[in-house]
Amino acid sequence: MSLKINYLDQKKKPNKNKAIFVNLDSKISTFEADSDDKTNQKIINFLKSNKNTKQNKIISLNQDFDQKLIVILITEKNDELKSEKLGAKFFDFTMRNEIKDIFIKSPSFETSQKKYAINFNSFLHGAELKSYEFNLYKTSKKNKIVNFDINKKDLSQKTKKLDAILKGVNYTRDLVSEPGNILHPDEYAKRLIKLKQIGLKVTVYDEKKLKQIGCNALLGVGQGSIKGSYLITMEWNGDKSKSKPLAFVGKGVCFDTGGISLKPAKFMEDMTYDMAGSAVVVGLMKSLALRKAKINAVGVVALVENMPGGNAQRPGDIVKSYSGKTIEVLNTDAEGRLVLADALTFTEKKFKPKFIIDLATLTGAIIVALGSEYAGLFSNNDKLSKQLFDSGIKVDEKVWRLPLNKNYDKLMDSKNADMQNINYIGGASSITAAQFLQRFILNKTPWAHLDIAGMAFSKYGGALNQSGATGYGVRLLNKLVEDNYE
Repeated sequence: MSLKINYLDQKKKPNKNKAIFVNLDSKISTFEADSDDKTNQKIINFLKSNKNTKQNKIISLNQDFDQKLIVILITEKNDELKSEKLGAKFFDFTMRNEIKDIFIKSPSFETSQKKYAINFNSFLHGAELKSYEFNLYKTSKKNKIVNFDINKKDLSQKTKKLDAILKGVNYTRDLVSEPGNILHPDEYAKRLIKLKQIGLKVTVYDEKKLKQIGCNALLGVGQGSIKGSYLITMEWNGDKSKSKPLAFVGKGVCFDTGGISLKPAKFMEDMTYDMAGSAVVVGLMKSLALRKAKINAVGVVALVENMPGGNAQRPGDIVKSYSGKTIEVLNTDAEGRLVLADALTFTEKKFKPKFIIDLATLTGAIIVALGSEYAGLFSNNDKLSKQLFDSGIKVDEKVWRLPLNKNYDKLMDSKNADMQNINYIGGASSITAAQFLQRFILNKTPWAHLDIAGMAFSKYGGALNQSGATGYGVRLLNKLVEDNYE
């Protein structure tokens, strides 16, 4: 079920189901225009019976009538996040009760009763986030639409920014949801080129260019596939002072079989979302461009397909990375770090950014450690780590910092090359993967690695998403930029 928000003229009175906000101090004057005396009495009785309630509540009154009145009880001060979650809960309520059309009156106590604050823009934003579904390939589409009608005057100027973020999140979800036969690297590259239309400068490095500059770690991963391998940069220049850009790097393994080190067949279909890190970067860059963010930023995505073809990389192969460092490939299923190795050094060298944040569905071990509640955070910079942690709390896209230490390096040292791509001794799999990546930050640029393996896709859904691709990371990084760099 999808959501459509309709903006009504102030003078037009809707003739349909209504939703109103009330609080424990509400007087009849705040809702008497929306209902008859009998219903008003029901509301009053409802407020009396819930006078000790400490949680927000949604209830339908006058169920016997064609026109339902939905009461949204506000019992606390709701910040942006709480307002979003309440909006998502309200959307779920309309789905469960098969409400197709409803007029929502904005809360009259937004400013007059601060202890019962509710951000109406965020409320609607939460409903929109929750309503996302991917049904592009269903031939029998039974997609029901819920219509939310609101008075346009009830919205603030922040609507445009929230809409830009929503479009970025949903574009990320779209990309992650696509099957591997559709969104292979060649098709992915074509779609990214189209982002020039919204003001991004897009540059494509194909296999020929990548060979010329020496991105052999990235190319090695993709050499078993008939599809191409790419490094694509997306630049947004919203700061006229020409300050150093913020850099975001994403792993884009469009399908990961494991290569010669073949994965088990069971659940291999989930490896379509092994490009989720890149999708977050793309969604973020789209949001920044659409909302005209007053910063300079660059998104870099490395797009490959890891296949066990006749030309596939073998366990035991040694490749020379873009940095000049050599890597012994002991396991071809530890491919994401090879892709990111070249992307990180390339980004640091070419753009000389303020910081680099990379995102990747890098290790299954991070799911063992943190489940689907936190992304794993690794960083060489305390300030950047704190900014990410604080931003994650504000939008409920949480991160948890794990250690980096030189003592782990010995687990990734190789007898035959500068390093090996996997820790075969055992333990600390996510940490040693991050240690590996850190070797490709050559100039002490502030850097953070987010392992989002447990966050990119949800079997059961969450507060602001249905089951499937979550779009995790777009709102987190938007908040990071907004609070600290604009």
